[in-house]
Amino acid sequence: MLRGYLRELWHWWVDGWNRFWFSPADPATLGLLRALAGGMLLYTHAVWSLGLNDFFGPYSWVSPQAAHELYRGDVPWSWFWHISSPTLLWLLHTAVLVVMAMFALGLFSRVTAVLSWLCAVAYAHRVPGALFGLDQINAMLAMYLMLGPCGAAWSVDRWIARWRSGRPLPPAVPSTAANLAVRLIQVHMCVIYFFAGISKLQGQSWWAGTALWGAVANLEYQTLDLTWMCHTPWLVALLTQATVWWELFFCVLVWPRLLRPLVLAFAVPLHLGIAVGMGMVTFGLVMLIGCASFVPPWLVRRLLGGGPAVPPAGVESGAPRAGRAMRRRRGARG
Repeated sequence: MLRGYLRELWHWWVDGWNRFWFSPADPATLGLLRALAGGMLLYTHAVWSLGLNDFFGPYSWVSPQAAHELYRGDVPWSWFWHISSPTLLWLLHTAVLVVMAMFALGLFSRVTAVLSWLCAVAYAHRVPGALFGLDQINAMLAMYLMLGPCGAAWSVDRWIARWRSGRPLPPAVPSTAANLAVRLIQVHMCVIYFFAGISKLQGQSWWAGTALWGAVANLEYQTLDLTWMCHTPWLVALLTQATVWWELFFCVLVWPRLLRPLVLAFAVPLHLGIAVGMGMVTFGLVMLIGCASFVPPWLVRRLLGGGPAVPPAGVESGAPRAGRAMRRRRGARG
């Protein structure tokens, strides 16, 4: 009896693992993430144009030699270490922006996805003093997008294929690579939120319920006057505690199908509040792009391409039934 239970437990775990990572998936969600993340990459790197020589030139505020000292000998890769000509710097920067624009549009996406990731890493490594969460999320999304067919939906590549065929194309074929890329983003987002919550527990103000006040009253970041909240300390405490608990348990509550919309709905005011209230618009938006990885492909097609209004059988609600059916077949065999 014990051996049979352990065998059943093992098969249940393996079936769930394989279904989670290796089931073919519609690349609609991956295509949406490519367009959104590619647009964010293009914008955030275009902003460097306002002070390109000041940050990346041979006589920048943090010179290559000073940056090397910041890394304490373990210098990461970046082509900016080898560029000393301002003209070459601008030519390379322009080429990077073109590549990222092509990636956002989904043109030659298999190649431009890899190049966009390399570019994001090169920029981040050159300016360690200006490295923030935005740059890390940008690089993370680009890294996982290049692993899947991110140009199979909502892309110029798709439009060109349809133009060459001379007829409307059916929806892209579901693939394991599309599912794997999205799953990696989802798991990474869970890790980010969990450790963000854990780190907050090390701060006394989060335990006291006053941390949110410290954020909204900080004049360095304040773009929207929320100091009226000093008259509602209960609201400050409620929002502070809700933020911590949401981040801690995001990795658990986001997976059940019925709870997922509620968990993702909380992310919208949380990150838009960071964007509007603290002026970190790009960071707030890029976190919402990461959360969009949990939007199922059928819903993406419904919103963007007139797809079905309900999830197809076996994709969302049908997966548990499929697992039960497999177990029943094994039980019938023996």
